[in-house]
Amino acid sequence: MKHPLCPRCEAQHVVKSGIINERQRYRCKKCSYYFTVSKLGKNIDSYYVTKALQLYIEGVSYREIERILGVSHVSVMNWVRKYKVKQPEQTEYHPSYKVLSHSELVAHMQSAKNLQGAGMMITELGDKYMMIKWKRFKE
Repeated sequence: MKHPLCPRCEAQHVVKSGIINERQRYRCKKCSYYFTVSKLGKNIDSYYVTKALQLYIEGVSYREIERILGVSHVSVMNWVRKYKVKQPEQTEYHPSYKVLSHSELVAHMQSAKNLQGAGMMITELGDKYMMIKWKRFKE
């Protein structure tokens, strides 16, 4: 088994030195520094974090973001808190979204009536595209 590098001096000469709190402890032979390797956990690609925060800012709910990206709504809430993202107040408009393939998006954009009367944003989601439209609430 390969030992980790020393976090202080980055030396490769590291030996096991007991177990602390159910985690392996190591000692660097070069600088005599004791350390444990931190648990990495499940790391989510920053692409999904960015997309989730963009969707949140655009007014998409946590649960909808979960369905679109396949990332837990609790993770999205934690990212919103971590990065201190504030959702803009939208009183007159509400967003609606569609997830489309490339050919569906091209067909949708060819019709002039689909492009009138609303703001629109298109963002990539892997091999699909998400179209968000803002429509004014009827008074």
